[in-house]
Amino acid sequence: MDDVVLDAVEKRFGGVSVVNGINLAIRKGEFFSLLGPSGCGKTTTLRMIAGLEGPSSGTVSIRGERMNGVPINKRPTNLVFQKLALFPHLSVWDNVAFGLKLKKVPEAELRARVGEMLDLVRLSGFEKRSVTSLSGGQQQRVAIARAIVNKPAVLLLDEPLGALDLKLQTHLQEELRRIQRELGMTFVYVTHNQTEAMAMSDRVGVMNAGNLEQIGTPADLYLRPRTEFVAGFVGQTNLISGRIVAIDEQHMTIDALGLSFVARRRDDVTVGQAITFSLRPEQVRISAAGTAGAQMPLLDATFFGATATYRLQAPGGVLTAQAHGELQTMTAGAVVSASWLPEAIVILKAGT
Repeated sequence: MDDVVLDAVEKRFGGVSVVNGINLAIRKGEFFSLLGPSGCGKTTTLRMIAGLEGPSSGTVSIRGERMNGVPINKRPTNLVFQKLALFPHLSVWDNVAFGLKLKKVPEAELRARVGEMLDLVRLSGFEKRSVTSLSGGQQQRVAIARAIVNKPAVLLLDEPLGALDLKLQTHLQEELRRIQRELGMTFVYVTHNQTEAMAMSDRVGVMNAGNLEQIGTPADLYLRPRTEFVAGFVGQTNLISGRIVAIDEQHMTIDALGLSFVARRRDDVTVGQAITFSLRPEQVRISAAGTAGAQMPLLDATFFGATATYRLQAPGGVLTAQAHGELQTMTAGAVVSASWLPEAIVILKAGT
């Protein structure tokens, strides 16, 4: 069963389309992320699900009910923003209990539900604390508890970790995923941070210029991107253009960067055809000069601890490789051998 369905949803502002007729089905109980750069339409899409914006055309449905025209307070959703909007004059307990009090939930039920939520976000014992005395991560957990205590069908999160430092972001990614799994609630998460989306999501929708470029699991998007934008936005890659020069029963050979790349055969291409493909840096294997592979000088190396990134000078351009950090001992100017497997090459576009 799908919790959220967008059918040909478009949003225009002043005649300019910012969401271009997208179709999307978010499954019940999944952690779904909308990923893309600033201005791609992902937050506008979230706001249409929430009811903060109405679609210019198309339909938004939640749990089988059409939501067009339904106000935000009548939808089975709740929101968490980067700006948390906690009540600074209220305690942690009263912040979480605020929505239940508005609904006049009986006192015994209110206490049980608030206590349950504080246990879930690991803030038991903080009930009487002022929210202004909490750390950024603790305040974020208060906001999450306040949003889920009303048991919405869908929790909408708009870049909620963007203002936090990297270490805290990583910790709260784990916490959000744990909370979502324990509740079995549908989470729709908006972010421009690919690491967040890949770490937490069951599926990710990649948006670009108002369009949904691709929807899939994190592994699908990384290993099997369908467009140049997805290949370049989700992780690092070498985007390479070339031409097919030979095809046999299992493989095809592509001339690109002054090198020969052997890839798995595809039935929809012919010899002489122009082609663009993705080759992830970690799929480029580096070894000592003279071993099997293309011989190329090393331009530079950037050390990241566990890994290092290398730029290799191919005859017709630059090829980026990534390997374990201990290979940092290689120096600029040294000639190395680079190789890759045919299955590492992902065809993105074939032209005439």
